[in-house]
Amino acid sequence: MKKKGAEESRMLRELLETATDLSAYGVVSKTDLSRMKALCEEPPVYTPERVVAIRTKVARASQSVFASLLNVSVSTVQKWESPVAEKRPSGAAAKLLQLVELKGIDALLV
Repeated sequence: MKKKGAEESRMLRELLETATDLSAYGVVSKTDLSRMKALCEEPPVYTPERVVAIRTKVARASQSVFASLLNVSVSTVQKWESPVAEKRPSGAAAKLLQLVELKGIDALLV
């Protein structure tokens, strides 16, 4: 029996392949295809150093303000930033971090 995550990844790959084919025929715009690619790709792995850099250099926020913007606890942000905690952002939190990293903190404030 296949894992649920593997099946979802396969479906996303196939969806993206179909959208790419439709874009070649002009049915899907390049803008829409770009958005679909962004939604389908897995977020990167966020190391403690990378989380700190996003919080301090991109968001320029304290841990408590950053936690509030991401709708997580301060404790969660502290664990993400701690090399010994071995807790890393995943799922929706990783996507939000990716969004902040790429577009800045204003992307969450709109």
